[in-house]
Formats: sequence, structure tokens, C-alpha cells
Amino acid sequence: MSQFTRFLFGRRARRRWIHLILGGALAMPYVFVGQLVVGPATDSRYVFNDLPLQLLSFAVGLPLAALTAVLFPLIRPLEAGAVRSLCGVEAGLLAYRPARTRAAKGRAAAWFTLHLGFGGIISGMSLAVPPFAGFLTALPLIVWLGGAEAVELPESLAQPWVLALAPVAGMATLLALACCAAVSGTLLARWAPALLGPTPEDRLAAAEARAADLAVRNRLARELHDSVGHALSAVTLQASAARRVLDTDPEFVREALAAIEDTTRRTVGELDTVLGVLRDGDTPGTAPAPTLAADLGGLLRRTRAGGLRVSATLAADPEALPPVLSREAYRIVQEGLSNALKHAGERTSVTLRIEVADEHLEITVENPVDRTPPCRPGGGHGLRGIADRARLLGGTARAGADRGTWRLHVRLPMKGPA
Repeated sequence: MSQFTRFLFGRRARRRWIHLILGGALAMPYVFVGQLVVGPATDSRYVFNDLPLQLLSFAVGLPLAALTAVLFPLIRPLEAGAVRSLCGVEAGLLAYRPARTRAAKGRAAAWFTLHLGFGGIISGMSLAVPPFAGFLTALPLIVWLGGAEAVELPESLAQPWVLALAPVAGMATLLALACCAAVSGTLLARWAPALLGPTPEDRLAAAEARAADLAVRNRLARELHDSVGHALSAVTLQASAARRVLDTDPEFVREALAAIEDTTRRTVGELDTVLGVLRDGDTPGTAPAPTLAADLGGLLRRTRAGGLRVSATLAADPEALPPVLSREAYRIVQEGLSNALKHAGERTSVTLRIEVADEHLEITVENPVDRTPPCRPGGGHGLRGIADRARLLGGTARAGADRGTWRLHVRLPMKGPA
């Protein structure tokens, strides 16, 4: 019994009833247009006072509503929003893009016609039934106070048993209205995913949008990890080395502090560049992305200031590299040195080789290790980012320990995919 009561008068049923009444309100302009057609066609001057002619006007107006949904593609997302809010249909089952294809427009037109059709009927019942039910409920009291002549009842309806059943009939009429509204709302909620759901084209467009968003998020994650992560690792080691020799090697401390200042200042500029992507793409006024040609020397200087001995061999002309390749190669070298800082520790020698062979740019970073570096909780994104960068450029990346040496080798084509 309680379940039946919720079906008729629960929160969801009330919201669906409101949705139907909104459909009746939307149907009114089409009914007025239908009256303009039905009146001259039936030679009637009082269409509004004639129920059959009103129903005929309503039937004439519904095809106009379907035509409106075909001509205005925005009706589908508007109706989908109303269905999600008022009918309790899950958002993932509905399409929120304007209907573009013929099939999508046809389904949107069918839905709009059903919404206005059911809504017009339930709205009319909601206006007419409650006063009638109230009159039936109060009829015994009216007759008792003023007599049957007060309401001009025929003798057949003025019988005591008829008057006794009138309140029951009034309550039954209200219950019937609630049943009609609940059933109509339930039917519309079940039909909504089929008529307002995404088409294959909508699903493809949504998948492409998600892929584009994921690509941007991955790019931001790589940039933040490589720039900010490297800076924090370098600053940590530089500060640690400076603290240990604070009293014995003031010159080294000054160099370390200068490197920390330079690293943090540069990282702030790189962070502005990355955050510019979150706003409106490449925002004017932000620092340009670092490249191998312009920034390799500063990267090596800051890394050495932390105590890491870096032996760099540059057998390629960075100025001759394409801008995209130069930028991504810088990030790869930066992450390779950052890994050496984190896992090999300070006072360790690192060998960096950058060369061109067979129209490929090859980057190799090697440092001695006693064992394979453990993967810390939440870590391991650096090598994954290097692999992603290499794959996007059409190259390859390999990393691992071999005979006490950790080796990172990246091979990038000089003329890779755009």
C-alpha cells in the first residue's frame, strides 16, 4: 500500500506531474493556432466553449508542435534537461547536443509531440477534475443547507443514497486523476531514453570530446611533473648539500643558493606557461616553453649545483632541431636528470649523450646504481611521461638497470608525426 501511495503522490510522481503541466502550458499556443484553423473550417464562432472542437483544435496543433521540434534542434537539449530534472532519468541516458541528423530530429519531434499531448490532457484534467471532485464531496452539505433546488439537481440525483455516495465519487475522481498523471509520467520517463537518448553520432562526438580533454589533462600532468617535479628534486638536493658544507665551503653554499633561486624563478615561469593552457590556451605574456637549444646549458648548471656530476656529450646541433622536437627532448633530458637526482643521489656521476644517428635524435642518460630503484607510492609517472612523449613523436623509450648501470635511452625521429 505504501509503495502504491508513493507511486501516486511521492516526490518523483509530483515532479513528473509538474513536467506534464509544463507540457500542457507549451501546448497552449499550438491549441490557439488550431482554433484558428478549426473555427473557420467548422463555421463556428465559439470554439473555446465547445469541448469537441477544443479537442479537435488540440489534435490539429500537435503536428505543428512536431514541426517545431524538427525546425529547432535546440528543443532536444532543452527537453533533455527538463526530463533529467523532473522525470528522474539518468543524465547519461540523454543527449544534450542539438539534434542534427534526420533520425535525431524525428525522435525529438516524436518526444515533443508526446510531451505536449500527454501534458495537454493531464493539464486539462488537473484544471477540471479538482473543482468537480470538490463539488461532489460537498454536495450532501449543499443540499442539506439549501435543498436540491439550490443546485438544481434532478429528482433522480437528489435521492439520499446518491447524495451519500457523492463524496466517495469525488475522492475516486481525484484518485483517478492522480493515477492518470502517475502512469503518464512513468510512460514518458521510460520513453525518454529511446527518444532523447544519444545517437551513434552523438556518442562519437562525446568520445572525441573526452579524448581531447584527456589529452589536454595528460599533457598538463606531464608538464607539471617534469618542470615542478624536477625543480623540487633539484632544490631539495641543493639545499641538503649546502646545509652540510655551510661552515666548510661557503663558496659552494653561495653557488647552491644561487642555483636554488634560479631554479625556483624559472619554475614559476614554466608553471605560468602550463597554467595558461588551463585558461585560454597559450596566454600572451607567459614564459615560452623551454627547449633543448635555449635551455640545456642552464639545466646542466642547475643540476650540477646540487652536487651531481654530469658529463654531457652533445653531438647534435640543437638549433637545427624542429621546435616541437627540441621542446620535448628538453623535457626528456630534464626528467632523466631528475630521476638520477632522486634515485642515484648526490656526488654521483651521470653521463648524458645527445646525438643524431640515421635521422633520429638519440638521448641516453646513464648513472651507476646498486639496485633497481624502488617505485615509491604514487610515483612512477616520470618514465611513463617520457614514454608518452616519445610515442607521440613516433619514437621509442627504454629504461632499466643493466650490470649496475641505470640507462635511459630515447630515440626520436627528426621528422615525426605532427
